[in-house]
Amino acid sequence: QVQLVESGGGLVQAGGSLRLSCAASRRTFSTYAMGWFRQAPGKEREFVAGIDWSGGSKYDVDSVKGRFTISRDNAKNTVYLQMNSLKPDDTAVYYCAARFRFSSSSPHEYAYWGQGAQVTVSS
Repeated sequence: QVQLVESGGGLVQAGGSLRLSCAASRRTFSTYAMGWFRQAPGKEREFVAGIDWSGGSKYDVDSVKGRFTISRDNAKNTVYLQMNSLKPDDTAVYYCAARFRFSSSSPHEYAYWGQGAQVTVSS
């Protein structure tokens, strides 16, 4: 079992920045790929960014390219999502998720999920 706890959400004006953190409970965190997903009201959960177990490969979707950066610190069992130049369309509940070794853009391939962190971007 891997327990994930997100933090760092909140309310920010358009153009501002937030950094989400996701702390994992397990010492074998370094063997898990991590993903960030988001879900806006009335919409499906969508992949935002992912990072493989070693941190060597990272992925993100076109809508956040150049604005969001995923990173991990295996010594702290934590993955981060730095979000810059935020837009109202980024408003959603953000979830971190874990799966073994390699990242995936499909939420169905992740076994472990955090409780979510609300991010609200005002115009």
